[in-house]
Amino acid sequence: MTRTSLEATSAYYSASPMTRIFRWGLGASQQLWPALAVRAAYRLFCTPLPPKWISRRRSWSPDWQIEQWPFENASLTLYTRRTASTVPVVLLVHGWGGHAGQMLALADEVLKQGLQPVLLEMPAHGRSRGASSNLPQFARVLDYAAARLQQQGRTLRGMVAHSLAANAAAYAASRGLAAGRLVLLAPPASPLEYTRLFAHVFGLREATRAAMQRRIEVREGMLMPLFEPAAVGPRIRMPTLVVHDRQDSINRFADGVAYSQAIEGARLVATEGLGHRRILKDGAVLQQVCAFLV
Repeated sequence: MTRTSLEATSAYYSASPMTRIFRWGLGASQQLWPALAVRAAYRLFCTPLPPKWISRRRSWSPDWQIEQWPFENASLTLYTRRTASTVPVVLLVHGWGGHAGQMLALADEVLKQGLQPVLLEMPAHGRSRGASSNLPQFARVLDYAAARLQQQGRTLRGMVAHSLAANAAAYAASRGLAAGRLVLLAPPASPLEYTRLFAHVFGLREATRAAMQRRIEVREGMLMPLFEPAAVGPRIRMPTLVVHDRQDSINRFADGVAYSQAIEGARLVATEGLGHRRILKDGAVLQQVCAFLV
């Protein structure tokens, strides 16, 4: 039986013994100090889980060059295979709470096609500095990374992004990000809806959730509805492939459908039984993604 996003998220957070403490603390602060509850909810919402130090343990082959770029009050980490600088680049980006290592299987396939995979690790993830991040920052990172690679003389053949990074990539593409092709893997359609799911899991009142949303929007200068398919889709002009599993319990299959319908000419690949993360390693999916990029 496929879990709903609410069930999956509840199970994920409930696996940590800290969840009950956070839930109790937020509940108490809502009663005694509502403004503190909003600040605490904002901080928790913008903190990637699981903790980034877990993925730092991964060892990388010497074939990969690892470098960090300063970004805002944090940093980005880029993993690049040592190939000729004239080889077109495909930027591969993990989702919320993920890390660059999750994109290695796809990177290997991209390399076989004669393209240069560059894996990008977001602020507060993996080896990158920072303690918090959010969707608007993800979008700014993609703009910056793409522009800097092009400034170095690299040709950006395409961008492949998973989960929340796919949401950010669609937004960046709608604002003129210059990439030859766009691949969205298991994208979420509504960051606004996710704040409601988060509020349910942690027992937040609607007033607290709405205030947390306003805090994010004011600080980032972006409104959440502007990230949804109906807002970004009509502005995307590059060839787009959307891959989404029908049994994805984190981001609904309907979310992928929404992007494929909102972006003119986009193609939807619907998979069965791979869930949210196994699409990153499935051989058939990897072949279809690489065929689209080439």
